[in-house]
Amino acid sequence: MGFSTVAVLMFDRIPLFEASVPIAVFGERRDDRPEFDVRVIAAEGGPVRTDAGITLAAPYGLDAVEGADLVIVPTWRRPSAGDPPPEEALEALRRAHARGSTVVSLCLGTFVLAASGLLDGRPATTHWRYAGLLASMHPRVEVRPDVLYVDEGDILTSAGSTGGIDLCLHLVRRSHGAQAANSIARGLVTPPHRAGGQAQYIDHPVPAPAAGDPFGDTLDWALRRLDRELTVDDLAARALMSRRTFDRRFRQATGTTPAQWLLHQRVLHAQRLLETTAEPVELVARKSGFASAVALRPHFRRQVGVSPTAYRETFGTGGADGAGPGTARARRTA
Repeated sequence: MGFSTVAVLMFDRIPLFEASVPIAVFGERRDDRPEFDVRVIAAEGGPVRTDAGITLAAPYGLDAVEGADLVIVPTWRRPSAGDPPPEEALEALRRAHARGSTVVSLCLGTFVLAASGLLDGRPATTHWRYAGLLASMHPRVEVRPDVLYVDEGDILTSAGSTGGIDLCLHLVRRSHGAQAANSIARGLVTPPHRAGGQAQYIDHPVPAPAAGDPFGDTLDWALRRLDRELTVDDLAARALMSRRTFDRRFRQATGTTPAQWLLHQRVLHAQRLLETTAEPVELVARKSGFASAVALRPHFRRQVGVSPTAYRETFGTGGADGAGPGTARARRTA
């Protein structure tokens, strides 16, 4: 599932921000990040007009999809207008998928993948505001309106603008390791990883730990104690709330439960240790809050897609310099 050449298909009258997401994630070159060959394609020929009135001169035509191992449709013009995507672009997507390329849509780009037939019989998501329209226009697609992204291995779809960033970072993480994804996320000043199953329409992202904020301070306190036994009751007590109030406020803020968040953070910590240390998996498990490697393994496999040992073989360096490029198996996010 590794990739190095990224084709980004731009259509006329598209939203500007969503169009820029894959370029922002994959386009910047720095020594601490993988280098990608990004090909921005005018999928309908000629300059690309955006909905902001800005015209873009994409340097490539549809023939540049050939040879790309990752093909992204970052967005589409408002689907309620009823314009069908051009058949030439749909055929280019079908050919890319048939030869083994990973095909991705962000936000409204899911309408293009659905029109190509590639999503028939598969789960997929898009912006929650357009999920009903997607389901009515393409009844063979299993629309999931309440997740950030869906990873089906060779085809991935995401929700709205920030969901597209999450999915692109997830692609980097699964193919090039957590260190590479974290480096890109730091440059974008965005969380390095949000699970695909997290709810789309949440009031706020997970609060950043901040002094004086009982909620954020509690999360910071927990993150510094992942090697210890922690319960939701412990978190609630730290936040000076009842268990019921803490559960309710946490779910409102994050779209997930405190227990799910804590488990997710433990697995992320195990990933970092596997990448940057040579410590035995048994010790990594205990330092991440699991009783043993046996206890870590099913949760790690469910979240990352491979066993801890296989992950280390791909991304581990045994030192603090971070992980090198490698290939990890796809993880399904439902």
